[in-house]
Amino acid sequence: MDIKQIQELVKLINKTNIGEITIEEEGVKITVKQKKDPVQHIIAGGQSGPIYSNPPQQPSAPSPIPAVVIAPPAEAPKSDNYITIKSPMIGTFYRQSGVGKPIFINVGDEVTTGKVVCIIEAMKLFNEIESEVNGKIVKVLVEDSSPVEYDQPLFLVDPS
Repeated sequence: MDIKQIQELVKLINKTNIGEITIEEEGVKITVKQKKDPVQHIIAGGQSGPIYSNPPQQPSAPSPIPAVVIAPPAEAPKSDNYITIKSPMIGTFYRQSGVGKPIFINVGDEVTTGKVVCIIEAMKLFNEIESEVNGKIVKVLVEDSSPVEYDQPLFLVDPS
C-alpha cells in the first residue's frame, strides 16, 4: 500500500462515521482509528515490523482526528528569504545512509539541485530526498532517526 492510498483511506474515515478500519496487504497491517480523545497511534508493520506511536497531545477542542499524524512540524527561524526543503512523504528521517557513513549535508554546506540531502524510510523502503534548490543550508529542522510527516519542513536553505 502506498502513501496516496493511505491518504485516501484517511479522507474516507473523515467523511464517514467509521470509527476504525484495518487493512492487511502482503504482510503489512495498517490500522486507522478516528477518536474523539487526543491519543493518536499509527501501527504499521508485518510479522516483525515496527510499531510507531506519537505522544498524547492536548487539542484545543475535542474533535475526530485521523490516526495518521506522526509528529508535529519543527519550528523554523523566521526569515522571508529562506527556502524550505520539505518532506515529500511520511516516514523516518535519516541524515546518513548508515551507521558510520558520512552525513549527507550539514549546516553551512552548499546544496545544488539534485543533491541528496537525506533519506526517508517509509515501509522498509529507503528514499533518497534530493534538493530542489541551490543555496546554503542554514538549519536542519529534524533530528536524525525521528519520524516526519508529509510536507514537514526538513531544512532551511539560503538561496543567496
